[in-house]
Amino acid sequence: MSKIEADVEDTASDAEEQATPGPLDIDIVMDVPVTMQVVLGSATMTVANILKLGRGAVVKLDTKVGDPVDVVVNGRLVARGEIVILDNEDQRFGLTLTEVATPGAQLKPKKQRVA
Repeated sequence: MSKIEADVEDTASDAEEQATPGPLDIDIVMDVPVTMQVVLGSATMTVANILKLGRGAVVKLDTKVGDPVDVVVNGRLVARGEIVILDNEDQRFGLTLTEVATPGAQLKPKKQRVA
């Protein structure tokens, strides 16, 4: 084997070593902030009706009392749960998770109801 062939072989094996991924270090992303939203419901309205809204107006949402609400992280549906009122916490809302997406699988969106 010539020196040039040996150098090419060494370079190829170095490239393979660099391309072979090692174990993932998930700790690198553990401090990355994400946006989490709990979606209570939605409503479809005309612009004219939106402009009529004022203080004390009630907007009927497509979610009924007791229906699960969606938990969305960075725009992706990741879980569903039920709204709870936390005692001893200054009358705050909380969420009990009832369904959580598994890695590689997505939750199916709820069927849209006409408001």
